[in-house]
Amino acid sequence: MSTTTWALDPTHSEVLFKVKHLMITNVTGSFTIVKASIETKDNDFAHAKVSFIADAASVTTNNEQRDAHLKTGDFFEPEKYPELKFEATDYTAATGKITGILTIKGISKPVTFDVEFHGTNKDPWGNEKAGFSLKGKISRKDWNLNWNAALESGGVLVSDEVKIDAEVQFVKAA
Repeated sequence: MSTTTWALDPTHSEVLFKVKHLMITNVTGSFTIVKASIETKDNDFAHAKVSFIADAASVTTNNEQRDAHLKTGDFFEPEKYPELKFEATDYTAATGKITGILTIKGISKPVTFDVEFHGTNKDPWGNEKAGFSLKGKISRKDWNLNWNAALESGGVLVSDEVKIDAEVQFVKAA
């Protein structure tokens, strides 16, 4: 068996996070600079090696003031911690689960996400592509992303739970 490398196609992928704001709505954000790769045995994605890196300074929520706050020590602090990383320790296609180590602000913790493999197909230019959906939740406090404000009516400004939602497409290396 040979090793096959697949690289993220950023123009056909999105990795989003959602956090409850004021306990009544979700605010969505993303990282505009991401790299990811998958290594498989031939084209078999079972037990593939998966790596994901996001540039912390590229965080965006489509609000300049909020984005600036996310780049401070209250949150991602990209000058000190320039990358968020995920390294898979196991992907089992049969169970639809991917487990790995997520590192944010220098803190590494195990996480498990639900993954759906959508198969492979060739684009009009002959490139072989593979598609996946990923969903999961993390507690931002596990990575010392603790900033918050109490609300007069009870509750907090920003929820601890962060939902992760990704639609990603990978292209097979030539």
